[in-house]
Amino acid sequence: MLVARLGWGLTFESTEIKNHSAMMEFILVGLTNSTERQSFLFGAFLSIYVMALAGNCLISLAITCSSRLHTPMYFLLINLSVVNVCSISITVPKMLQTILSQRKSITLAGCIAQVYLFVLALGIELLLLAFMAFDRYAAICHPLQYVFIMRKEFCLGVVAALWLIGMANSAVHTGLVLQLSFCNSNIINHFFCELPPMFKISCSDTSLNETMVFTSSVIVAIGSCTLTLTSYFFILRTILSIHSTEGKKKAFSTCSSHLLVVSFYYSTIIYTFLRPASAYSLEEDKVIAIIYSVVTPVINPLIYSLRNTDVKEALTKFICRHQSFQ
Repeated sequence: MLVARLGWGLTFESTEIKNHSAMMEFILVGLTNSTERQSFLFGAFLSIYVMALAGNCLISLAITCSSRLHTPMYFLLINLSVVNVCSISITVPKMLQTILSQRKSITLAGCIAQVYLFVLALGIELLLLAFMAFDRYAAICHPLQYVFIMRKEFCLGVVAALWLIGMANSAVHTGLVLQLSFCNSNIINHFFCELPPMFKISCSDTSLNETMVFTSSVIVAIGSCTLTLTSYFFILRTILSIHSTEGKKKAFSTCSSHLLVVSFYYSTIIYTFLRPASAYSLEEDKVIAIIYSVVTPVINPLIYSLRNTDVKEALTKFICRHQSFQ
């Protein structure tokens, strides 16, 4: 990251060597320095992490073991669960380790890995939510053609494309971070290596990085949001044209869970990444980051299991079958 320029000689100043080696690791400030609060945070985030892992893994296993749920919607839900597990596993274990050991440092390689994996999970989740909205549009607005529209080959192809787009987008941002120099400070005022806090401590020109973050946010976040809103516009128009009250309730119940998740997730992401750099408040961003990186992976399985009869039945059968086997 910090490249020594030796075009005019082969000697280092001792201070240059010191600065170069110091930047091989960063210090994560975390959420608080209070010992009492750290103990509370450790217990709270450990509980949240276990709940997120259990909830997402249970939903994935229940869907996999229930042949009745082998449909496009639940295939996408499994992908969402995988992304949720990855998203929370990128940030929380390191946070727990720093609280427990009181060592707040993270290596350069670890920081770059967090940047790449977190941006990857963020992008894929946004794109998945948009494709899930399209799935609900096809199911409600074109029920007779649904099987043809959401055929297996199409679903697998789109999901593979979403992962490739997410990986390419993440690689671009990570590559640009690797070009930055951190010669003044290695203290990241956050609980993980996120892009905006890293830009704050860089002594390089970060205008290109910020432009790329804004551009990808417009393309991925706003593009996904636009596709989602468009899908729901046609869904709402179709629901309103249904004459029976029971038919309207049934149609709305098939997309209400997804609508809740989308509203909760998009609002925090767009607020975080589409603001100008001058408007960033790192303390405020920590709270928002907790919402979309920690809280959302826990809420998603709860929303989909509590508001979806098919998932609840599959979970009940899976748990009963497991208990009988034991």
